[in-house]
Amino acid sequence: MQSSQSMGLKGKKIYVHVFGCRTSLCEGEYIAGSLMARGAEISESLSEGISAGVIITCSVTREADAKCRKLIRRVRRILGSEGVLAVCGCWSQSVNESTARELGIDILAGNRGKDVLPEMIEAMIHEGRKFADVRTQIDSWEWEELAINQTVMHSRAFIKIQDGCNHFCTYCIIPFLRGRPVSRPKENVIAEIERLIQKGTKEIVLTGIHLGIYGKDISTSLAELIREVSKIHELHRLRLGSLEPFCLDDNLLDSLCECESFCHHLHLPLQSGDDSVLSSMRRGYTSDEFIRVCDKARSVLGDDLHISSDILVGFPGESDSAFINTLNVMKRAGLGRVHVFPYSKREGTIAASMTNQIPHDVKTARTSQAISLGHELYDEYVNRFVNSDVEILIESNNTGHTRHYMEAECDEGNDNEIVKAKVKGAVNGRLKCMRRN
Repeated sequence: MQSSQSMGLKGKKIYVHVFGCRTSLCEGEYIAGSLMARGAEISESLSEGISAGVIITCSVTREADAKCRKLIRRVRRILGSEGVLAVCGCWSQSVNESTARELGIDILAGNRGKDVLPEMIEAMIHEGRKFADVRTQIDSWEWEELAINQTVMHSRAFIKIQDGCNHFCTYCIIPFLRGRPVSRPKENVIAEIERLIQKGTKEIVLTGIHLGIYGKDISTSLAELIREVSKIHELHRLRLGSLEPFCLDDNLLDSLCECESFCHHLHLPLQSGDDSVLSSMRRGYTSDEFIRVCDKARSVLGDDLHISSDILVGFPGESDSAFINTLNVMKRAGLGRVHVFPYSKREGTIAASMTNQIPHDVKTARTSQAISLGHELYDEYVNRFVNSDVEILIESNNTGHTRHYMEAECDEGNDNEIVKAKVKGAVNGRLKCMRRN
């Protein structure tokens, strides 16, 4: 009788869905690529005929938890009694076993041990379902190498170089689910980038849970890594994931300025523009300090630098004037794309026990107002490029992103091709471009 290892996954369709941040996207790419290497066909849409489902979960808000549970139930129904369901990630790290069993999960992994999922899925497909909880403790650990050999789910390659967080913002549950900070060896990062470039990848995105502190545990830094990456001449584009504002120091800015492949876009989470709220959040900076960081970044990298951000509205104790302060700082900082989230209680965090919670209808109104301002700011930024030449990495259907991380639609172009184009206009934040010969 053939072993499950020798049988592989040829002819098996496996559904993979990723919730959450870019770090989760990296982990999803690893799992999808490993399953493909075993012969599986990866599907990003639910349909009849799938043999297994893999869900990388998120737990940043209660709403995220609810979305994960809803999809798990749906996938279980479609898989029927024979299909294998594997779940990993932040929500999975904290869910109790009885709930996992009730939801029909077969393989329960948290934020460690994702490397064993492909082998376990293959074994269960051939040998039958059985519940397996492979979660491990996250308080002390070394780097878990999840190398990507080729991109499966995205045109750009998300490379995870850091995990964990020790900042403990009062609203955030993630440090309890990801564990202490740990960094990936620099040589492993370089090797993966070089391997992906050889496979045709044009754009690399370095990601982490607390990206800016990369290297502190292994006697290096993000700036040193970027200087090494900049020596890879075949790399067309380099981006960074979210950076905490206090991590953007002179050394890091200088390394980005020296790196020709770096795309002029930074994501710096503001969360609030009110100093009292920022202090209650334990963010580690004031509103004026955030603006100074933005100004310094533009002085080094250029006035056309796109700075996107996150805004968290309705935090406990946020007064009307505090919210207005946030709107004013969004303007003063010259933000572009802004992601706005209403505050959501997370049990186990300090903010959840604060008494001055904001009513739901107030949070809803403030969220709408901040989103509206965000659209105005982004449109203002995008319109600066009308009648200019841009470079677009085509991702699908003649659309992609410019080096400044603006969505752009071109009249022609092939997937994974970098094209030069003239911006003819902008509609709802998307550039309309014509290819230059």
